Amino acid sequence: MSSREVVALSVGGVRFVTRASTLRRFPESRLARMLSEDDEEFKLVDGEFFVDRDGALFAYILDFLRTLQVSLPADFSDLERLRREAEFYQLHPLADLLGQEHLLKPWPEILEVRFFLRETQAFFRIFGSCSTTVERLAEQITVFTAQRWSSPFPSQQPLVPLPSERPSHHDLVFQCGTERAAGDQLVARYVSIKPDTRKLINGVNVLGLLVDTFLKDGFRLVSTRTVSSEEKVECYSFERLQRPAGLAVAVSQTPASSGAAQGKRSHTQKGK
Repeated sequence: MSSREVVALSVGGVRFVTRASTLRRFPESRLARMLSEDDEEFKLVDGEFFVDRDGALFAYILDFLRTLQVSLPADFSDLERLRREAEFYQLHPLADLLGQEHLLKPWPEILEVRFFLRETQAFFRIFGSCSTTVERLAEQITVFTAQRWSSPFPSQQPLVPLPSERPSHHDLVFQCGTERAAGDQLVARYVSIKPDTRKLINGVNVLGLLVDTFLKDGFRLVSTRTVSSEEKVECYSFERLQRPAGLAVAVSQTPASSGAAQGKRSHTQKGK
C-alpha cells in the first residue's frame, strides 16, 4: 500500500485524488501514517480510503499539504472547525497557523470616489486603501482625447489615449467631457473602463459604469455624501473584505525530522 503513487480518498462522501508524496509531507501526521499503518478512522474500501470527516474542509487540508500555505476566502467563517480537522489529522503546523486568528481575520478594503461636474466637464478622483487595487484600476481605466470643430461642419480627430494621472500610489484622477480651446475647437475627453468597450463622454454615465465595476469586483456601497456644497463634490465610499494572501509554514529536511515542519513561519500579505 505504501508504494502507491496516486491515492484516492473519500472524505465525507467527497472524492479526492492526490499523490502519496503529498500525504507524506508531514510524516508524523495521520494522513502520512495512513499509507503504511492500520487506523480504524481510515477504511480502505474498493481501493479508496474512506474517512468519515468533513469533505469541504478537507479541501483546505489538502491545499495546505500541496502549497504549505493557508489561503482562505474572505467570507470563510469556519476557522475553529478547520483547526479541529487539522488536529484530527495531527497536522500540528497547520493547527498552529490556524490558531493565529489575528493574522487570518479579514480586513476592510476601502475605495472612495469623489465626483463633481463643472459646466460640460466631469472630474473624478479615486482613493484606495490598497495600492494594488488602484494600480489595477489604472490599467482598466483609459482616457482618450480628441479635438472637435463645432462649426460650420462638425468633425473630430482620431482618439488618442492619455497616460494615467497618479498623484500617489493610492490615488487616481481623470476627467471627461468637453472644454473649449482656441477658436471654434473643442477638446473632448472620453473614458473607457475595461472590460466594457464603450468610450463615454458623459460624466454621469462614467460614474454609473464605475460604480457597476466596483460592485462586480466584490465591493459594496457603504455611504454617499456631499463633501463641498459650493462645488457640489459628491463622495461615494465602497468597502469589501480582504483576507491576508496566506500564512506559510517553512519545512526543513533534517535527519531527525525526516521532513517534519520546523518552527520557522512566515506571514505573507499582498496589496497593503
